[in-house]
Amino acid sequence: MSKKIRRIGVLTSGGDAPGMNAAVRAVVRTCMYEGIECIGIRRGWNGLINADVFRMTGKDVAHIINQGGTILYTARSEEFRTKEGRAKAYATCKMIGLDGIVAIGGDGTFAGCLAFSSEYPISVIGIPGTIDNDIGCSYYSLGYDTAANTAIEAIDKVRDTMQSHERCSVIEVMGHHAGNLAQYVGIATGATAVLVPEKPWDFEKDVASKLRDARLAGRTHFMIIVAEGAKMKIDGSVDNGVVGNGSAAQQVATLVKEKVGLDPRVTVLGHTQRGGSPTARDRVNASRMGYYAVELLKNGANNRIVRTWDGRVCDIDMVEGLKMQNVLSVEEQKVLDAMTGSFLSKGPTREDDEEEAFKKKYRAEIEAELTVKLRAEIEAQVRAELQATKS
Repeated sequence: MSKKIRRIGVLTSGGDAPGMNAAVRAVVRTCMYEGIECIGIRRGWNGLINADVFRMTGKDVAHIINQGGTILYTARSEEFRTKEGRAKAYATCKMIGLDGIVAIGGDGTFAGCLAFSSEYPISVIGIPGTIDNDIGCSYYSLGYDTAANTAIEAIDKVRDTMQSHERCSVIEVMGHHAGNLAQYVGIATGATAVLVPEKPWDFEKDVASKLRDARLAGRTHFMIIVAEGAKMKIDGSVDNGVVGNGSAAQQVATLVKEKVGLDPRVTVLGHTQRGGSPTARDRVNASRMGYYAVELLKNGANNRIVRTWDGRVCDIDMVEGLKMQNVLSVEEQKVLDAMTGSFLSKGPTREDDEEEAFKKKYRAEIEAELTVKLRAEIEAQVRAELQATKS
């Protein structure tokens, strides 16, 4: 029989994401409902190392469901990567009597959970929170929907001015190693072209040809969406070592000017995508995941990642979950290919015309033959009826 859970810690780690506050709120309120004490850990794993903790009540999470960011603050901890750092963290756990921890973040946060629980008797549960939606074991991570809507709203506004001046715009969205956000936003904004870090791109095929087709189809303004990690090296491989400074979008803009002759404008959305009030989808998913995480700990679970899968909230073993790689939606890729590759109507080819002419001639011959047969049958029937009348 698993021991009774009396005290749970909650922290946010890594990059912040809209919906983290809603998840913290859900953890605290579920703990109150289950008669479990909840301890807030500030600044991620650093807070556990430095004992930056406090008791959380309903008052602490009142009116935060609609707030972006995280009231617990967040940070990446290099010290926690070391055994010495994790030893300090466990000393804090022993001092305040923590039975389990709910950690909200990405793959790095979960890797920290796994290392910690493998060395010390502390139960850990992870909740995916990253705007890149790049947690391979979950269909959805907190913050993705809000970030996408923030980017879409900004791009729609940029389009208004680009359309007025008949210009080309290159928009850089977040996505270091993952192009989920860029692909999704590209579909939603009707982009002319979209470039992602998972797929090395060819400028002529993936950008220039689409710009030319769009122009020949009557377009006078163009929108190119670029993930920050989609910069290319000279050898054709992806160069995403340094991101977030607009270098990927600027590289594309330079090529557009040199090879197509347009004068593009670069817009880097940057950290605006991380902020803002979370959408209903992020608030509800955060509440469901936070509740589920506490219930897992209450029932004796350890080393689990809360995830959404096939439309439901469930959990997966942390080791297995971390092995699963993020992949772009194949369906979205097909939709995007169709949307960005359909500026020019394919139209009938010469072969199509010849085939249609043959079909028309063949149909005419068949109809003529049928007409002759039908006339002969009618005449034969009439003669038979006349003969019967005479008899």
